[in-house]
Amino acid sequence: MAIDWDEKPELNITPLVDIMLVLLAILMVTTPTLVFEENITLPDGSKSAQMSKIPTLEIRIDKNKIVYMGKDKFELKNFPDNMILLSNKYSKETTIYIKADRTLLYNDVMYVMKAVKSAGFLKVALETNG
Repeated sequence: MAIDWDEKPELNITPLVDIMLVLLAILMVTTPTLVFEENITLPDGSKSAQMSKIPTLEIRIDKNKIVYMGKDKFELKNFPDNMILLSNKYSKETTIYIKADRTLLYNDVMYVMKAVKSAGFLKVALETNG
């Protein structure tokens, strides 16, 4: 048996490339689903200070267009002026809930809401039974 020293072996790298492409595809698909989570230690808050409760105010409008604010009672057409006068008693951060009779017109309820917002209150909400 004679050895041919001039013969050069050929490397077939096709299977190697196929395997690498499959591994690359798997890596590309699974990488976005990995979630990186870093543990952090948050500072402790002050346990002696308590948040003050935000006051609320309820405004009711009955079917006769009488507006009740706390113990006070106003006619609908006079409410905006009275609301501006009474707004000095309350903080502007006060949350105001408006309850209105279902038979009232939309305009009447919005009239009261506009008067409350004009007095400087920003946290105004309509309250329903549902």
